Amino acid sequence: MDAGPEHAFEEFVKDRSMGLYRTAYLIAGDLHHAEDLLQAGLEKAYRSWERISVMEQPEAYVRRIVINLANDRWRGRRFIKEVVYDDSVAGEAADDMAIVDLRQVLITQLRRLPVAMRTVLVLRYWEGLSEAETAAELGCSVGTVKSQASRGLSRLREASGSWPGLRPAAP
Repeated sequence: MDAGPEHAFEEFVKDRSMGLYRTAYLIAGDLHHAEDLLQAGLEKAYRSWERISVMEQPEAYVRRIVINLANDRWRGRRFIKEVVYDDSVAGEAADDMAIVDLRQVLITQLRRLPVAMRTVLVLRYWEGLSEAETAAELGCSVGTVKSQASRGLSRLREASGSWPGLRPAAP
């Protein structure tokens, strides 16, 4: 690869790797697997960077690579790995701790969802993509995105009854 495209790829990685890593983590549910997914995705993108860099949305393309790798990696796996959460953080305000605890519980519940449903929720609500953008990203219909999001949110709401400090939203 020439110096120009290589420099452009380095800038892309510098600017967007944390966002891509966050997506990989929320889909994989494990820091180490997220790092592996991101590394493998960036490696694939690097090999085709000259073609990818001229696309309208190269980040979306690379995100799709990471999602495909996650789906390939987790396809067929039906168990839930427990994550140890160290809640012995000292010196934080009580409200801040409640938010951290709630976020950890949410991520744990999110990991219990099937990969496709989890991916839809991550893209829609963490990445802020529209239904049409999510459908295009995943190569499925808007209806599939709507139904997966609805079912996923419903499961999270069912689980939220046992979350300390969480009140149901006002109607």
